[in-house]
Amino acid sequence: MHSRHKIVPSYSEVAKLVKKLRLEKRQIVLTQGSFDMVHIGHGRYLEKAKKHGDVLIVGVDSDEKIRVRKGPDRPVVPEKERLEMLSFFASVDYVVLKPLKAPKWQLVKLIKPDTLIATADTYNQDQLKKLERICGQVVVLPYQATTSTSAKLRRLQLGFVKRFSTLISSKIDRAVKEVLKEMER
Repeated sequence: MHSRHKIVPSYSEVAKLVKKLRLEKRQIVLTQGSFDMVHIGHGRYLEKAKKHGDVLIVGVDSDEKIRVRKGPDRPVVPEKERLEMLSFFASVDYVVLKPLKAPKWQLVKLIKPDTLIATADTYNQDQLKKLERICGQVVVLPYQATTSTSAKLRRLQLGFVKRFSTLISSKIDRAVKEVLKEMER
């Protein structure tokens, strides 16, 4: 299947797709997330998620949704690129954009996956119990990489701040010395 055909344009199209997959008796797996700056942890996570069924659908947070959750400088990669990037993974069968204004768990309720895959900090115990009533099962996977996208971005920002402060402090030092010399004359 060509990667473009993996991108489902709307929730109404997801509903049609799920109906077809159910008629084919396929086991549906759903996972969701930002997938900003895709890295090795994402690849490992998606591969493990796929092992829980026949079809892996990935809900991808919209740019607007990420900005609300993670701040005005995120996402780094725009939603259309994130959707397309995920469509290149062999383990991913379909991707769909999750809009900010979608009601809580709307995609989960629409798909009613046989297995919902999440990471440890995605849902609390009460939420997991509620989700298990909607889904066949909820599987919580550990993180698949030592650093997250957020951690990598923080490391880049700190490196920039260190280089900038070193550069600016030497320039300020020179400027102060020049002003003092001028004042001595």
